[in-house]
Amino acid sequence: MKKLILLGLLCLFAMGDVFAQTQIDADSVAYQNQRKKINQMLADRKLKFGQYSQSLSQHTGIFGFQTKDDIRRSSAILMDIAKTDDNIFKELKILFEYSAFQQRRIQDHGKEAETISQNYAAALNKLKQRDAQLKVDLEHKSTLSTVYITIIVFMFASILYLLYQRNKLKA
Repeated sequence: MKKLILLGLLCLFAMGDVFAQTQIDADSVAYQNQRKKINQMLADRKLKFGQYSQSLSQHTGIFGFQTKDDIRRSSAILMDIAKTDDNIFKELKILFEYSAFQQRRIQDHGKEAETISQNYAAALNKLKQRDAQLKVDLEHKSTLSTVYITIIVFMFASILYLLYQRNKLKA
């Protein structure tokens, strides 16, 4: 019976761990996707910065000077880079919040697992104490049973002896 209870407790504990691991894996995938998104945005920014450098070197005006269109093109690329930087910062903020959320979740899971472990240990100790008490009770009951059986045997032997003596006197 004890082994069956322990097996049941272990199965419950293992199932809880499997469900938690599935959730952690899903969180890790989302975290990795967010990182990929940021890395892609950084690669796009690098390309745009290359375009900006190239636009600065373009001088289509008379005598090799930059025209208003050249300057506007460079400004537009620079504004696009600034917008990309803003988006990168927003995504980084999401990533950092997500990372902090994962850390809090892992800490909470650790505390929960520790609490569950302590509760299982307490339950096991309680079961061990109950088992010991039942063994003591069983020994006490078997001792009482032995005493009762002995008394009954002596009473039966006494009755047989008395009947024997009575029959011996009559004969």
